[in-house]
Amino acid sequence: MTDRTEMIFGARAVIEAIQADKEIDKILVKKDIQSELSKELFAALKGRVIPVQRVPVERLNRITRKNHQGVIAFISAVAYQKTEDLVPFLFEQGKNPFFIMLDGVTDVRNFGAIARTCECAGVDAVILPAKNSVSVNADAIKTSAGALHTLPVCREQSLTATLRFLKDSGFRVVAATEKGDYDYTKADYTGPLCIVMGAEDKGVSYDNLALCDEWVRIPMRGTIESLNVSVAAGILIYEALKQRID
Repeated sequence: MTDRTEMIFGARAVIEAIQADKEIDKILVKKDIQSELSKELFAALKGRVIPVQRVPVERLNRITRKNHQGVIAFISAVAYQKTEDLVPFLFEQGKNPFFIMLDGVTDVRNFGAIARTCECAGVDAVILPAKNSVSVNADAIKTSAGALHTLPVCREQSLTATLRFLKDSGFRVVAATEKGDYDYTKADYTGPLCIVMGAEDKGVSYDNLALCDEWVRIPMRGTIESLNVSVAAGILIYEALKQRID
């Protein structure tokens, strides 16, 4: 169960949190909710990148026994940033930006481990989709050894649109995939860079792969077909770091 200090329940309280621009990780609403307040809630959500899940009332009752009115919001443990704001800021600072994009990664421990590696290697931000993605919660922060307190996290409505923006901004986009054209050490990681990692079961989605400049693979010599995504990310991040330092 999520710690109660990390959530808000009740339609009016959640609406007020949205209007106050609180960093909300996700909102759970009762499947068949039809109250006047729920209409006000959905109106408040328009234009905001906040995932909403419709769930059975039993799930809400398991989270809290108080009067939730069919609505529970979870407060994010970090302040999300926008890629389109971060990119010009980094360029203005004279930096050579380096991002990691996670397409469909949902395991909190894998995410925490990737964030820890990113922080250690000087990665400028991790980019996540608003839907079908891991939550930046207390478990993620613990697994990251606190890295998520300092590493910027960008949450985007569309990774495809974000990739187009990065390419238009001069980024090279490299996807890690078993469909890779060549060994990961042969890719160019030297300029503005975004490495895209996919979920272990599905990999990077086709729409996002189609926008990548390079598809690379990590050689497998054993009988298991793929590495844990956090290990694979670490391998690529440090290959990129090696090239960017040299």
